[in-house]
Amino acid sequence: MTELSPQIERERAPPTGNGLSGTNLERAADYNQRVVLQAIRINQTITRAELARTTGLTAPAIANITKRLVQLGLVAEAGKRRGGRGQPATKLIIPDDAGFSLGVNIDRDHVTVVILDLLGVVRGRACHEGVLGAPNATAALVHDLARDLLAAPDIDAARLVGVGVSLPDALGLTDLPAHHPSREWAGVDVANLFAEALAAPLGRMPTVVVENDAAAAAVGELQFGLGLRYSSFFYMLISAGLGGGLVVEGDYFRGASGHSGEIGFLPIHSATSAPRPLQDMVSLSALTAYLDQRGVTISAPSDLSGLESHGQELLADWLETAAELLTEPLLTVSWLINPAAILIGGRLPTALIDRLSERLTDNLRQRGGPSPTQVPVVRRAAMSEDAPAVGAAILPFLAALLPSRANLFKISD
Repeated sequence: MTELSPQIERERAPPTGNGLSGTNLERAADYNQRVVLQAIRINQTITRAELARTTGLTAPAIANITKRLVQLGLVAEAGKRRGGRGQPATKLIIPDDAGFSLGVNIDRDHVTVVILDLLGVVRGRACHEGVLGAPNATAALVHDLARDLLAAPDIDAARLVGVGVSLPDALGLTDLPAHHPSREWAGVDVANLFAEALAAPLGRMPTVVVENDAAAAAVGELQFGLGLRYSSFFYMLISAGLGGGLVVEGDYFRGASGHSGEIGFLPIHSATSAPRPLQDMVSLSALTAYLDQRGVTISAPSDLSGLESHGQELLADWLETAAELLTEPLLTVSWLINPAAILIGGRLPTALIDRLSERLTDNLRQRGGPSPTQVPVVRRAAMSEDAPAVGAAILPFLAALLPSRANLFKISD
């Protein structure tokens, strides 16, 4: 197979805006190839004639594009489709070794590394629970975790498209109930840190894309989760902090400075105390501190599923409070943005996310105003626990192979 060697910027993609210029023919041709690859990926098995109908491209254009994709090893022919008129049509698929990507999620209480294939299947996962270390120590840990994943016999490291890294914004600045700011991370060149750390196991300096954890999770859900059903949704990520991401009509909406959806920083007002961020009450850090103050200690989110009766009562109380605190912000999101769904992911156990979703659904319906049809569905995201890591792994595919609105435009300086 031909080795993949895409050129990916080692930085967060700038938001689109007034600096857009029109696309040239070369860029349009690349975009058409991405669209065809995406159509094959989504349909899993499809013929060239069906691709022409799906994409609106001409039959000669489809023939040329699919020929290139087959030569690159991204697409393979898989027998004939029989039963129709005329000659049987050749079926096209994406082979399970077409391409791979590493996704790394860094948070205050864990490091997770996944390896993803182009079909969206997680081929390997490794996680380290514990307080986040200094940048160099974390990079060494990621090196070890990734090295073991890449050594699997069904993984061809030469087919690695790139590395995606997701982490909270202001990781080195923001205080949380159970975690002080990781000051060493302030101002760190994250892309270069992990490119150098992963050069040895890959045998080359990898290309790296860096993104906010909630944004990565939302993009992952868009490409491989419920985003295939809901074209507009708000993604809420419950991790050590509380984050959000907004997808509008099939595109991730970044905002003017790339910080849209930061629901965790909304202030909670009280007559008896100064305003504080919502994530101080609704996050895994907040839940851990809440339980600890009441004599229940957990070392990892998975411990929440096995609490004794006293712990379960405290957990139920916290879920009720969390639902109450989230209701007004999510009503605001609902009325201003009108998403089809509010999707909840993160490291809270899935059964607890389901309980929170049900409570929020009741609250939104009761308080949604005179037009209940405006209230979006609230449900657990398809990719919940490892969503930031899986979403991070999707970013190199988007940068190099799959279509997004940004692929079609050039950003002017």
